[in-house]
Amino acid sequence: MIFDKLINHLKLDKQEFIFQFNSHPNYPSALAFSDTLNFMGVKNDAYELDKEYWDELPEEFIAIVENSFSLVKKSGSNYSVYSEKAKTFGKEELYNKSTDFVLLFEKTENAENKLAFNFKPVLYIIFAAVLAYSFMSQTIYEAIFNILSLAGVYISLEIFNQKFGNTSTVIGSICGGGGAAASQTVNSCDKIIKQDKTSILGLKFADFSLIYFAGLAVLGLFLPATAYIVKGFTFVSVLAIGYSLYIQAFVEKTFCRVCLLIISILAGQIVISSLFFENLSFSAGTLLLTVILWALVFSAVIYFNTLLEQKEALQKSNAKNLRFKRNYELFKNQMEQNPKIEFQDTETFAVGKRDAKLRISIVSNPYCGFCKDAHKLVEGLLEKYPDDISLQMRFNYSPDRAPEKYTQLISDLTHIYHHKPEKEFLHAVEEWFETKDESKINALSGGNVTSENLNPLVEMSIENSNAGLSFTPIFIINGYQFPDKYDREDILFFIDELIEDDEI
Repeated sequence: MIFDKLINHLKLDKQEFIFQFNSHPNYPSALAFSDTLNFMGVKNDAYELDKEYWDELPEEFIAIVENSFSLVKKSGSNYSVYSEKAKTFGKEELYNKSTDFVLLFEKTENAENKLAFNFKPVLYIIFAAVLAYSFMSQTIYEAIFNILSLAGVYISLEIFNQKFGNTSTVIGSICGGGGAAASQTVNSCDKIIKQDKTSILGLKFADFSLIYFAGLAVLGLFLPATAYIVKGFTFVSVLAIGYSLYIQAFVEKTFCRVCLLIISILAGQIVISSLFFENLSFSAGTLLLTVILWALVFSAVIYFNTLLEQKEALQKSNAKNLRFKRNYELFKNQMEQNPKIEFQDTETFAVGKRDAKLRISIVSNPYCGFCKDAHKLVEGLLEKYPDDISLQMRFNYSPDRAPEKYTQLISDLTHIYHHKPEKEFLHAVEEWFETKDESKINALSGGNVTSENLNPLVEMSIENSNAGLSFTPIFIINGYQFPDKYDREDILFFIDELIEDDEI
């Protein structure tokens, strides 16, 4: 199979992917493809999904198109398909050329994309160093000029972050106030900032504000040698001031306080540079420094802007994938694809409302490491919905293979179940998984050696084994095994629909 475009689009190592895929024991099946993606760090889930559900799929998914694994991307009313080559299909054409196989993947962020680092402390240190240098080594007017540059950098950074959905308390305090007037002012700021239609290399007008002030902040450190160049840039900023005022007054017909603050900073720098900076000639080295500086700042802003746009798109894509996965009809469809299991014994270790419409069984083992959280989950559901759920704990127990302490533990739990209130039995199960202390369970049973009839447990375990339920823990919902494509905790998202569903 050839799917170069698919591999390239997912930014995977082609040779490594093909090697892992070809060496998979189930090559060239969908399982092999899915496992290889998982191995390469692309988490995914596979589905057999009727075409009627395809409209609800996320923007990107993998399907088998023309007998080849293909990345499918929605593009308006058409679909871009990446496999050996990139193609474009209409909806009906795609459906006709595809199987029902769908693979949803969760793109993982590369290390370079993880911007969890808090840059503000570093920024404050840099600001402090610039201010200290300015007041110690420069004139008062040069220092004030640098303060204005730093103020411009800070405000521009806040606007830059707000563009990607981050809330800025600084911008909010500048634009806000109180009551309806404040709300209107905040909306004015949002309108100007978020609806900025300027786009040059993907950068908005506010992004150029960040580039401008960052460049001036560095050039300001070399004053008075850079005075001529700095003065030139401040004069050019008159064009930006005029453009901003025109947009606010005549296009959007509303004024934004943060924009006016930036204009005030620009105006202040124009005044200072005009009145107090001498027209010194500049050397070729100064000009070269300016060109290199602005190129670096410009490239850095473009880089981080692109990075944050990709991060934002990734978050939206993964959120949509999660919404799709939590679709109840899809969950139900996946669950009902498993064969229905009819247990003969539904009474042993059964708690909750016995005739409830929703019957949950948990196949478990007291010594299973993963069973603690599973029991806590279903017992929490039982506590929350006591009149809507029947819960049966189906412990796997075989007297031939069970050690004596396991037999005694099961006997103690059986004694508590038959001779104590239901709440005490549930407490005993909870206590066991919290402490794994057989003596505490024996104490809860009365402190004596119990010898209960464990045949129902043995028969129940045989039923579990015959149904292929050997691994633990497993949830069974009204006879259907909980889909392995879902995490057990996902049942919390579907519990209300399961309770209301009369068809399952």
